[in-house]
Amino acid sequence: MTSTTAQPGTPYGTLPPASPLPQRRPISLPRLAQMRAAGEKITMLTAYDATFAAVADAAGVETILVGDSLGMVCQGLPSTVGVSLDTMAYHTESVARGVRRVQGTAWIVADLPFGSYHESREQALRSASRLMQAGAHMVKLEGGGWTAPTVQFLVERGIPVCAHLGLTPQTVHALGGYRVQGKGDAAAAELRRHALELQDAGAAMLVLEMVPAALSAQLTQELAHCHTIGIGAGQGTAGQVLVLHDMLGMNLGKMPRFVHNFMQDAGSVKGAMAAYVQAVKNGSFPDDAVHAW
Repeated sequence: MTSTTAQPGTPYGTLPPASPLPQRRPISLPRLAQMRAAGEKITMLTAYDATFAAVADAAGVETILVGDSLGMVCQGLPSTVGVSLDTMAYHTESVARGVRRVQGTAWIVADLPFGSYHESREQALRSASRLMQAGAHMVKLEGGGWTAPTVQFLVERGIPVCAHLGLTPQTVHALGGYRVQGKGDAAAAELRRHALELQDAGAAMLVLEMVPAALSAQLTQELAHCHTIGIGAGQGTAGQVLVLHDMLGMNLGKMPRFVHNFMQDAGSVKGAMAAYVQAVKNGSFPDDAVHAW
């Protein structure tokens, strides 16, 4: 069905020019480092299409994650494992168009899907190049230990990398389900070792998912050159990320403990995104008494 958003005087089905927006400094790795040095929290949301990406950018979200979570929220898959590289490239292209459509300031991170970087470093480079050519500014991969050489290989070739530790959805079956990771001295020590290895390999960002708040805060202090982004990992990280559908109250299953429904009092999607940005910036989200482990 053709879009009905065309205005008088424009060809039918053609989008009108975007409304002028306040100018914002484009997000880059140096800009993210400046924000962290100034004590300003970094905000990240997932988006999978042009419209929601444009709204997120306009609402002030600094980083947009084209997550393989699209497999669950868009495709109806039981996990992220079934998402293909072709699908990730398609959605990354859509998001990049949406960001350019508004003011083009958000930093776009795209997930390397399951099986697209496991075979070899060369395979990882081919997959990462595909997503960068689709419009990503950075790629994200999951896991520690064996991934550090891959991260170094990509970074040395000019591809910024975001790592992901804690609950890693691509390996949820090996982890025994959606469980908190890094509990206990041995598990915490292993997670810390992997985080430091990934920083040394050149990872510029690190998503910490379902990790105890105290451990996340400790890692954030230790990782001077790698910005931690928490999801269910407490207030002490350098930034926060949520799945878009979750924070809009559109989760089809049980809402995770670490999620807040920002849509319930916002009145609009953009209002919900803006409320999320404000809550992360002023420290009211997450509330460790409610959202942390």
